[in-house]
This record gives sequence, C-alpha cells and structure tokens, in this order.
Amino acid sequence: MTAVDRPVGSHTPTAGGLAKAALPYLDATGSEVAQVYVSNSRGWALPPGDPAQDALFRDGCAARGIAVYIHAALLVNLGSPTPETVTRSAQTLEHALRRGRAIGARGVVFHAGSSVDAAHDGAALRQVREALLPLLDATAADDGPMLLVEPTAGGGRSLASRVEQLGPYLDAVDRHPGLGVCFDTCHAWAAGHDLAVEGGMTATLDTLVATIGADRLRLVHANDSKDLCGSTRDRHENIGKGTIGEPAFAELMTHPATVGVPVVVETPTERHVGHDADIAVLKRLRQPGEAG
Repeated sequence: MTAVDRPVGSHTPTAGGLAKAALPYLDATGSEVAQVYVSNSRGWALPPGDPAQDALFRDGCAARGIAVYIHAALLVNLGSPTPETVTRSAQTLEHALRRGRAIGARGVVFHAGSSVDAAHDGAALRQVREALLPLLDATAADDGPMLLVEPTAGGGRSLASRVEQLGPYLDAVDRHPGLGVCFDTCHAWAAGHDLAVEGGMTATLDTLVATIGADRLRLVHANDSKDLCGSTRDRHENIGKGTIGEPAFAELMTHPATVGVPVVVETPTERHVGHDADIAVLKRLRQPGEAG
C-alpha cells in the first residue's frame, strides 16, 4: 500500500476471530487503518485474546501497511463518583494497553468521561490524574501504545466535550507526553462546534491545536451526524448524508493538523456496505496528489 498523509480506514468487526474477521473486512473496505475492540464494548469482561489470532492479525496488518488502534469499552469513566466504576475503568485501560502491545496497536482510545453530578465536579479530574499517570508512565516506559482521550458529545457533566475543555484535562496529568487526543467530528458537532458553516471545521481544528499543541492529535473519528449542532446526541451518519455535510470533511482532510493523522470511520454499515463508500469519499477529499 502506498503511504499517504491521511490514511483512512474503519472501525472493524472482530467477531469470530481477530484476524479471521478483521483482515477480510479491511481488504473489502479498502481500509488503510484499523480500529478494533478487544473486549465487549458495553461490558467489563476482559478476555485474554487468542495468541494465534493476535499474531496473524498483527502480521497481516503489518504486511498491508495498516496502523492499528484499539477503542476501549464505552463504560470507561475515570471521573465517575462510583469507586467501582473508576477501578474497573482503570483495569479496562490497562487490559487494552496490554492487548495493544500483543497486536501492535499504536493507540488506545477512551472517552473523557463525566463527573455525573455537580457535587463530584471537584474530584473528577483528580481521579483522572490518579488513574492515568501510572498507566501513562508504564506504557511510555514499555514503548507501548499511547492513550488517546476522546472528547464526548456533551451532556451529563462531561469532563471534556468541547475541544477547549481538553486543556484542563491535559493539565490534570501534567500534559504527559503519553496522552494523545482522538478528535471525533460527530462528538464535536454534538457539543456545539458548528462544523457545517464554511470554515467551521477549520476553526475548530485551529482551536484544537491551540489547546493541545501541534503534535498531540493522533487519531480522527470521521462521522457525520443524524442530529443538529449542539444536540449532545451521538448518533453517527454516513459521510455527506447527515447534518454536518461533505464540505466540512473536505476541510478536515486538507487541514494542516491532520497531516499524518489516521482517520477512522465509525459510520452506519451493513457488513462492509457503508464503510467502503465513506472511506472512498474521504480518500477523494484528501489533498491532490495523494494516493487513493
């Protein structure tokens, strides 16, 4: 596969075996990057994985030139007022980092989380610090995957939904070099960033870089939305078919901040129908001269 500045790929199914399910899907969709779950997306169980499938998947992605990312379970919330949730969240991230080393993943995405109620606002970021710093130190020392915080769609006392809120989040862990950022277009739109207006995506990415620095954006989730700007609803739509619209994604795919940053679609799909079309659209929108 020819190297490109903004490789585009898919959140990839793994049911039936990591390599057995994912590699054919990546080929069918024309993916240049893969994102997978390594545990139940809505549960706390932490399966050990299959070493044979891990090796086949790792080697198959390497042979195709495909970078791999893990999305941690959606239950993860390091800011929760419930101690058990915080403990399980940290354990889930540690598991994902360990599984990431086994499959050659570059990063582990997790949601920024929420304090849930106003009385817990003051403690939430302290909990983030206490939970994340040991994980960040350990994965950095082992040259393992980065942790990538993903701002949420807003609502429910989110710790980071608008991109400006990533500043205090990063400050809570002393801007540790092991913590990167995953930017999700549907989340940003739901949180009130008007990406659809001309220049809106550009302005949001400019603000993101000003907040986090020039080298901390490591992954993009490119998803259109079924809902209006500021809805705080995270309902994905296929690229150009939703309320954000294709012009915003053209700005995304040509912005200097996304050079070298992989782009993953998490859009509605039936088998690979949907992801292959969305991947093709984003490849078309890349800067002229890039391979598609």
